[in-house]
Amino acid sequence: MTPADLASLIKETAGGVLAARDLDNSVLPETVTVERPRNPEHGDYATNLALQVAKKAGTNPRELAGWLAEALASDDAIDAADVAGPGFLNIRLAAAAQGDIVARILAAGGSFGNVDLYSGRKVNLEFVSANPTGPIHLGGTRWAAVGDSLGRVLTAAGAQVTREYYFNDHGGQIDRFARSLVAAAQGEPTPEDGYGGDYIREIADAVVEKRPDALDGEPADVQETFRALGVDMMFEHIKESLHEFRTDFDVYFHENSLFESGAVERAVQQLKDNGNLYEADGAWWLRSTNFGDDKDRVVIKSDGEAAYIAGDIAYIVDKIERGHDLCIYMLGADHHGYIARLKAAAAALGYDPERVEVLIGQMVNLLKDGEAVRMSKRAGTVITLDDLVEAIGIDAARYSLVRSSVDSSLDIDLALWASQSSDNPVYYVQYGHARLCSIARKAAEADVTHDGADLSLLTHEREGDLIRTLGEFPAVVTAAAELREPHRVARYAEELAGVFHRFYDNCQILPKAGESAEPIHAARLALATATRQTLANALGLVGVTAPERM
Repeated sequence: MTPADLASLIKETAGGVLAARDLDNSVLPETVTVERPRNPEHGDYATNLALQVAKKAGTNPRELAGWLAEALASDDAIDAADVAGPGFLNIRLAAAAQGDIVARILAAGGSFGNVDLYSGRKVNLEFVSANPTGPIHLGGTRWAAVGDSLGRVLTAAGAQVTREYYFNDHGGQIDRFARSLVAAAQGEPTPEDGYGGDYIREIADAVVEKRPDALDGEPADVQETFRALGVDMMFEHIKESLHEFRTDFDVYFHENSLFESGAVERAVQQLKDNGNLYEADGAWWLRSTNFGDDKDRVVIKSDGEAAYIAGDIAYIVDKIERGHDLCIYMLGADHHGYIARLKAAAAALGYDPERVEVLIGQMVNLLKDGEAVRMSKRAGTVITLDDLVEAIGIDAARYSLVRSSVDSSLDIDLALWASQSSDNPVYYVQYGHARLCSIARKAAEADVTHDGADLSLLTHEREGDLIRTLGEFPAVVTAAAELREPHRVARYAEELAGVFHRFYDNCQILPKAGESAEPIHAARLALATATRQTLANALGLVGVTAPERM
């Protein structure tokens, strides 16, 4: 019985208890809160339901808790239910009910932890979307890891997820990139507002190699040649780096297509027609303050050129017309203003602004010997995805970026994350999985199986701790999906690995040499197998491998 199962049982029981006493059972919450007590001696789980609803129902908390305890104790899944304090209810599960969690994990396999929270919902998840003017920096790398993990979590929660990369190939930054390439090809200094770094020289040389006549012709034609070829080459490098980082996208959406297809003009006209775009000082303004923004936004500038938000507006229309129920944008720390403006744009277009959601990620710093690492050898001014992977590997890079909330800045100690020690969180979790795989190999060699195991034998304190931790995984996935916080899965994996290691130290899983296998060995092997599956599932949700040997 998982915590969710117990919550449902408590609610159903409470409804019956109240109805039997002609009390109002409509006051029961949609979901009953079930938690593990800080002191394990108090029971396996606890609920404060009686404290929440007793007064509303017309009784007092302790009396309601007593009625609940009596009713729950009669259920085969409950070993004991006791009232504590002013109306808390402590519950201890029957051994068979705890063992049922193990059986369910073994039956579910790779799908254990999946929930139907967002079943039938189509989610557009846009992340990274770095300009194709240079390699992906650490901020973009954080979104690559977190965004991909969030996509996995939302999929596990039942959503149909489209991972999307918004390819900025329209505007001034691309022009500066092209000028930088031309300058490098001509052996001239980087333009004052241009891009530096070895990668600019490498791309410029590659353009000339592909088009030996690239520097011939009028300056505008030369710049266009370097722009077109250089952007393609840069973006191919970005996609290759992301793919090696286990981050792939379903859609690469070109910003320029919104202008070439007339989507921007159509969106602007729609806003003019519904009265949410007005003309002032020669420009066209969005009435965004009517929809919660702090100021109205220029959409078409006085020179007739579209402002950046014009593309954003057309892009919202495009995403929703493609059938997405929810559009999640994952943006950098300097984009806080986008939260209100994107929601305002959606509302001005006539959509529910709740269909647009903006997540903001904070900065990442690398530390070596306690000092910040400042510069990439190749990019010149920033640390890149490739630099991080080269320093600590893909698994450690992804895990280090995912395991903390994106709301806070992140310091990554390169020595720690490259180490093979229990202080390294990803090593600690992966070692737990490898140890479980070793147990499975030894069991096969000793011809010990968990087929037909009596899971009610799992009554040791450490066995109970491990079973209850396993049972929490679906709730962790639910919370990670609801709150858009995949770091909860990584932290759970660490907790599960720790609880398993303590179980391993206290409970003999396989018979010792020369001993025959007993029923308890089969039960513990089943528990170990369920733990291995759950650890693998959790690591999969953060895009980290689950090694069989280390």
